[in-house]
Amino acid sequence: MAAPAQPKKIVAPTVSQINAEFVTQLACKYWAPHIKKKSPFDIKVIEDIYEKEIVKSRFAIRKIMLLEFSQYLENYLWMNYSPEVSSKAYLMSICCMVNEKFRENVPAWETFKKKPDHFPFFFKCILKAALAETDGEFSLHEQTVLLLFLDHCFNSLEVDLIRSQVQQLISLPMWMGLQPARLELELKKTPKLKKFWNLIKKNDEKMDPEAREQAYQERRFLSQLIQKFICVLKSVPLSEPVTMDKVHYCERFIELMIDLEALLPTRRWFNTILDDSHLLVHCYLSNLVHREEDGHLFSQLLDMLKFYTGFEINDQTGNALTENEMTTIHYDRITSLQRAAFAHFPELYDFALSNVAEVDTRGSLVKLFGPLSSNTLHQVASYLCLLPTLPKTEDTTFDKEFLLELLVSRHERRISQIQQLNQMPLYPTEKIIWDENIVPTEYYSGEGCLALPKLNLQFLTLHDYLLRNFNLFRLESTYEIRQDIEDSVSRMKPWQSEYGGVVFGGWARMAQPIVAFTVVEVAKPNIGENWPTRVRADVTINLNVRDHIKDEWEGLRKHDVCFLITVRPTKPYGTKFDRRRPFIEQVGLVYVRGCEIQGMLDDKGRVIEDGPEPRPNLRGESRTFRVFLDPNQYQQDMTNTIQNGAEDVYETFNIIMRRKPKENNFKAVLETIRNLMNTDCVVPAWLHDIILGYGDPSSAHYSKMPNQIATLDFNDTFLSIEHLKASFPGLNVKVTVDDPALQIPPFRITFPVRSGKGKKRKDVDGEDEDSEEAKTLIVEPHVIPNRGPYPYNQPKRNTIQFTHTQIEAIRAGMQPGLTMVVGPPGTGKTDVAVQIISNIYHNFPEQRTLIVTHSNQALNQLFEKIMALDIDERHLLRLGHGEEELETEKDFSRYGRVNYVLARRIELLEEVKRLQKSLGVPGDASYTCETAGYFFLYQVMSRWEEYISKVKNKGNTSPDVTEVSTFFPFHEYFANAPQPIFKGRSYEEDMEIAEGCFRHIKKIFTQLEEFRASELLRSGLDRSKYLLVKEAKIIAMTCTHAALKRHDLVKLGFKYDNILMEEAAQILEIETFIPLLLQNPQDGFSRLKRWIMIGDHHQLPPVIKNMAFQKYSNMEQSLFTRFVRIGVPTVDLDAQGRARASLCNLYNWRYKKLGNLPHVQLLPEFSTANAGLLYDFQLINVEDFQGVGESEPNPYFYQNLGEAEYVVALFMYMCLLGYPADKISILTTYNGQKHLIRDIINRRCGNNPLIGRPNKVTTVDRFQGQQNDYILLSLVRTRAVGHLRDVRRLVVAMSRARLGLYIFARVSLFQNCFELTPAFSQLTARPLHLHIIPTEPFPTCRKNGERPSHEVQVIKNMPQMANFVYNMYMHLIQTTHHYHQTFLQLPPAMVEEGEEVQSQETEMETEEEGMPPQADMPCVTDASVSHELVASQPEAIPGQTEATFGRAGTGSSPEVTSAVSEVTAAAAGSDAVPTEAGTQQDATSAPETK
Repeated sequence: MAAPAQPKKIVAPTVSQINAEFVTQLACKYWAPHIKKKSPFDIKVIEDIYEKEIVKSRFAIRKIMLLEFSQYLENYLWMNYSPEVSSKAYLMSICCMVNEKFRENVPAWETFKKKPDHFPFFFKCILKAALAETDGEFSLHEQTVLLLFLDHCFNSLEVDLIRSQVQQLISLPMWMGLQPARLELELKKTPKLKKFWNLIKKNDEKMDPEAREQAYQERRFLSQLIQKFICVLKSVPLSEPVTMDKVHYCERFIELMIDLEALLPTRRWFNTILDDSHLLVHCYLSNLVHREEDGHLFSQLLDMLKFYTGFEINDQTGNALTENEMTTIHYDRITSLQRAAFAHFPELYDFALSNVAEVDTRGSLVKLFGPLSSNTLHQVASYLCLLPTLPKTEDTTFDKEFLLELLVSRHERRISQIQQLNQMPLYPTEKIIWDENIVPTEYYSGEGCLALPKLNLQFLTLHDYLLRNFNLFRLESTYEIRQDIEDSVSRMKPWQSEYGGVVFGGWARMAQPIVAFTVVEVAKPNIGENWPTRVRADVTINLNVRDHIKDEWEGLRKHDVCFLITVRPTKPYGTKFDRRRPFIEQVGLVYVRGCEIQGMLDDKGRVIEDGPEPRPNLRGESRTFRVFLDPNQYQQDMTNTIQNGAEDVYETFNIIMRRKPKENNFKAVLETIRNLMNTDCVVPAWLHDIILGYGDPSSAHYSKMPNQIATLDFNDTFLSIEHLKASFPGLNVKVTVDDPALQIPPFRITFPVRSGKGKKRKDVDGEDEDSEEAKTLIVEPHVIPNRGPYPYNQPKRNTIQFTHTQIEAIRAGMQPGLTMVVGPPGTGKTDVAVQIISNIYHNFPEQRTLIVTHSNQALNQLFEKIMALDIDERHLLRLGHGEEELETEKDFSRYGRVNYVLARRIELLEEVKRLQKSLGVPGDASYTCETAGYFFLYQVMSRWEEYISKVKNKGNTSPDVTEVSTFFPFHEYFANAPQPIFKGRSYEEDMEIAEGCFRHIKKIFTQLEEFRASELLRSGLDRSKYLLVKEAKIIAMTCTHAALKRHDLVKLGFKYDNILMEEAAQILEIETFIPLLLQNPQDGFSRLKRWIMIGDHHQLPPVIKNMAFQKYSNMEQSLFTRFVRIGVPTVDLDAQGRARASLCNLYNWRYKKLGNLPHVQLLPEFSTANAGLLYDFQLINVEDFQGVGESEPNPYFYQNLGEAEYVVALFMYMCLLGYPADKISILTTYNGQKHLIRDIINRRCGNNPLIGRPNKVTTVDRFQGQQNDYILLSLVRTRAVGHLRDVRRLVVAMSRARLGLYIFARVSLFQNCFELTPAFSQLTARPLHLHIIPTEPFPTCRKNGERPSHEVQVIKNMPQMANFVYNMYMHLIQTTHHYHQTFLQLPPAMVEEGEEVQSQETEMETEEEGMPPQADMPCVTDASVSHELVASQPEAIPGQTEATFGRAGTGSSPEVTSAVSEVTAAAAGSDAVPTEAGTQQDATSAPETK
């Protein structure tokens, strides 16, 4: 297998290079946003740039990046575009800019929407250019650019401007491009279409000739484009050299065809045009398919197109076709061919009279039609309306090969999609893992197209939806598997031994050489299948490793996935491995197969089962694992061995590799998706079309649901009647009681429900809209019945004063239907979620609610808040592994709840015993739940009924208040309640108290009745299943757990009515969808009533590690984001209470209307200034330090030493002023910088009691969903903006701080970025040098914005700040009382030789933002830096330098090492004292390599 060439990484230009560019000079003259006096528009500028910069460089990405980044499109091209100045260069320049925006994943159409007038003309010019002759004005490369532009248009149908232009190309009139006989046939199939066609004809006749000609041009555009493509394709030779422009054009064209076929609005009429053009037949017979190198990607794309052209869907109605309907269509085609043969072709009589199953395979069709002449084949095809009729006197112009393939491919039997899927192996093999077209490396630049499915707005059917997600999920996990294999195998250093075998020169923690491998079982296939039901094998390895690694191998559990690898190295012993060269040829990798662990074998060869009993101790170091192999893969390999004489793969394995359990759940998720595709996927009818992206996007909103509920109990949502009135602005509130003293919560509200499902929410006529009734809410205060005399009987109450938008979100969540809540940072998303859950729980006690979140942390936050509300904890259950992290004493896991039930049962039976004793009843009523039930029925109820009969209001006599207390039978039982129980003020009050006491008693017996099952079920597993299926009302899990355990949950009969999803914009599309289907449908319908999604699509999307899947396939688009793009109504929370108003302004421009809650202005912490700092937020410019800005020791592992030192210096300054270290977090946009900052903190101040460590040092992506008072942010990059250009990352970065935000960056780079302008224009309005007030201690009394009374000092650069902090620290030490004791505790020489400092976050997340997870990443550590703030001796030692250490045994970056030593003097003046060189270990290497 040939190893793929490593793609080049696109290196972004530096600021100095940008400034030196011709483009930049032009930008500064004509269109740069920061230039005040611009030169007038000149069309020649556009011509020059296009010819000299774009065409001359062959459309180099670097040039186009520069142009797009300089805002060329926004400020020059489109602003000045008009039909008068339109030219080829103008059109092409605009297309290049739009394509670049799509490549960069930034919004592309905003500019056009602002000035839409000339877009129709521009679009028509593009269509004309796309059809131009390839050897004419537009070159093939230019036409490829146009194809890509058109593809982007077809994929942007949600933009009105684009849709209005594209619609004319893909609507029914495009059938003008069909040959007449085919058109008649199609119209005959659907009589309704005939009417429409006649109407179109009539309308055409009314048009003036010029408009009609223009319309005809547009309708025939796609047919003509296909014909043009076929000409280009035919010009590709079989073996002679071919220009890559031709190949790329063909690839892009097929990509466009796939995208048109994969969307219903474009496919509906186009599929017939495509079929009529026989494009697939032309392609499969073309030379390009047979060119192995150049045609590989083309062939893969072609297979995708073939799949979509034959997709199981009715093009006109959009309904999915069943297997029976597909078989019927196939039979109709064959029988119509047989009828034609019988009537007109005597030589085909045998075929005409055969049964279908006999003649519908490719072999038999070729055998029957092969002997016929070309003319006869043409006539057969024309009878089927596939080709125009052949005149009798003429010969056909088509060659025989084409005609034969046309008839055979149309009539051969196709294997159904679901069968194909079921026969597909789930584990990737070496063929897929290293195929760059399917699984590109991390260097994917967004330039070429790939053979990957795309996730856009719409899908054809649920099957298509699941299949695309299945393929992408499989390939994304394949990418991670590839990284793991490359890492483990290269660590093992496989070399060729002297005798030609394999010798391993290294070792890997996650992989071991295989000692023996045998297949022990191949079970018989199921009926109707040709693959075995299971295949098992034994793998023996020798665990001669450290104990903790041995424990990890022995700890492999059932269902863990491992990989079996065959290597045959060709390199001799001792050859060095180079990570930059292709991996496969270096290690000689031949095969990769997946397997699933069943268990380890004991001495007797039996599988050791997982269970409570301890595992047996096995002697020696040899261990054997029994594994399940993939039956589909095994069958394919064996067939290949038998039929083609290939070697037996299963006799060659020599390495077994395991993976981290957290990253190894891909097989379970893929099986779940495959199972879903094999079952009748029943999505609620009200959701079906929205999930596929069709129909009215607001149809699932509660206002349009037929089962809208008129009256709802809002329980403790409102704090007062005033709060209620303020929550419904514009509506009249009518309270059922007039006495203000009685107008207290809880409230029951009756809403005006509009009848008629189809009515628009805002009625156009406004008749019933304005009627009083439609605007009146009827509010009924009600009293919660007394629950008993004990203080704990009082219900817990909500204390949050919700805003009116939060109330709207809560109301929508309580109603049936789909509710989407957009929650900007700090707007109380979790509080709204918890209130919705509580209100559903109280309004619909019989319903069950499922809570799904992205992370365990979010689930824990939700649970902690749920427990503070009035929800009985016996109804709460938490599934998955995160429950251990819950910061509560209570355990909500399955077994925790079982233990709770058992303990609670004992407590309640004790209460029964006490009650029995108080009533003087003999016997043992408290023995079991059953005996307690009888006791209640015969002893308690009888006494209560007798009591009621005595005190009940008799006739007209006024009741006696004292009787209520006198006759009360449970005085003795309630003797431990606060006395007196009865107040004696009124009969009604005392009677309510008495009933409350009885409710308390009754609840004991109700709970015992529920707990009876735990007496009957003996095992913990059965009890936990019972709790899950019957007892729990609120069940919580992460989306990953739902995907992994769906099969088990469905099997148990798990049921739920409502789903609430938190962090919905961070969950993968498929992981959002699976929780909808964790239950079996009832009578063919889903019982799901509500789906509440809460998230923020303006913050970061799900993490996709491979750039190709993220950019090309749009896999990072969550279902939440897609729904927002489609136009599903959302409730946008609009008041934040997290940050100062000034900080909120840095990101609130991204939201519709985000204001501040009153307390943000009123509370002292928000109005007081940040001590020692002049501004509450500041952007601090950081220039190169010792000539170096950003450095990149490893791909995508960016660091910036100057910024890292500056950030740490400011942190130390703040701590020395008195700021608590845990109130400060340091964030950065890259992993490399995170590691560098952690190392510098370890060196400078980590163990210093006066300073300490910040709360967190992590990346922006990891900190999403968290907050802190003060955030110090390092943006790292100095050459290109990088991934901060994604506005969502900017929003997260700006919104983490409550009181202070200090950003360190290269200002000249970031201020030019169009997407970041709204934030950076505010940041650059303040001085770009740090302004500090060193004499102002923390906390200060100065108000925010006031001029300080102390002196302000301006810090110009990092060395100055470092020097300043050093002097400040020394001054502080000298002025403290304990001068001598603390003198030796100076920073940063805190680490004795050989001692390791654990970083605060030892998890050291390496898997972030597209960085390859490798244990031995080089990271520049020690600050290697300026200002050593330490004195190991009283005076400086001239000329001594400090060493820089690499991470975990690898080299440091040369760029930063150069920035090592001679800075001490510059930074700290004569006071600075360097440490001894090279004595200290890298402080963070320890946790990294453990």
